[in-house]
Amino acid sequence: MASALAFGMVLKKMDKKFDIAAEKLERADTFKFLPNYNDIKENIENLRKFIISLDTTNSKIEKIKYKKEEHSIEFIVYPSDGFFTHENITSRAGEFKYDLIITFDTPDLESLGRIYDRDTEFFYKTPIINIDHHSNNEGYGQINKTELTNISTSEIVFNLLTDTYKDLIDENIATCILAGIISKTNNFKTQNITPQVLSISSQLISLGARREQIVSKLYRSRSLNILKLWGRVLARLSSANDNKLVWSVLTKNDLLKTNTNEDEIPEVINELITNIPQAIIIVIIFESELNDQVVTRAIIHTMKNINSLDLVKKYNPVGTKSFSRITLAKNPKEAESEIIETIKENLGRMGQ
Repeated sequence: MASALAFGMVLKKMDKKFDIAAEKLERADTFKFLPNYNDIKENIENLRKFIISLDTTNSKIEKIKYKKEEHSIEFIVYPSDGFFTHENITSRAGEFKYDLIITFDTPDLESLGRIYDRDTEFFYKTPIINIDHHSNNEGYGQINKTELTNISTSEIVFNLLTDTYKDLIDENIATCILAGIISKTNNFKTQNITPQVLSISSQLISLGARREQIVSKLYRSRSLNILKLWGRVLARLSSANDNKLVWSVLTKNDLLKTNTNEDEIPEVINELITNIPQAIIIVIIFESELNDQVVTRAIIHTMKNINSLDLVKKYNPVGTKSFSRITLAKNPKEAESEIIETIKENLGRMGQ
């Protein structure tokens, strides 16, 4: 998201027309301090026109009206001479609204979630520039800029811009790129820090990147309610497979007592990622409601190229390879046992 915002500001300076879209599931409100964050769309609207054609070779038109019905719209055509029949009518889909797609930090198109699922034809008929650093990237673009030695996609974006458009990088663009790097490295705490990423970060700060603001918003501004929720997660923390698998269970009462909701659980997952570096799978299981029925949901976050969707495939997960959700019509205790055993079994098949 930070990479897309930075790239978008460069495109704007180049007088290009564009939109930025990201599925809501993947959006972190902790990034809302970034410039132009509110311009991010949750879906792509008015993607393609539908064209209805009327052959006027043998009959001219005097006027046209239309009338809206409950489930239809009627076009009323008044010929100036002659008449029209259904044989004079044709229809077709027009060209897509966009002539280019640029994806960021997206190893496969399915990771785009509903944005891809709703308009798969658009992604197959429109050229794609694929910018990513994941080793499992499927190379689905017509142009694939995948740099496996880079820690983050933001790092790749910086290198692309400095090659040709360094003069366009202002403090807002620099802030977005640095935010992506800081987020990906958990404020430079991960083990894969390289001299290159430190050098780039230094250059970004020299260009006006607001490092203190980034760190404050991402790591120093946890609300009291989130901290309370964090405490409840820690109190019930369990692990297996040499701490590679870590999980915790929350009840509906936990969310009520801490005045938090399901959308804030990913913030707790970020804390676990920072504080348990050996964990490659983090699962938060929590009580919820669906159609006035008590159910159990789970969020599964994976790292090191482990596909979260494959781990819980039997539960019809939604989301991406690194971040998925499932729902079970069971109480939390039963669901916990079943989900964790399923993940352990699938990990064993993977040799983990």
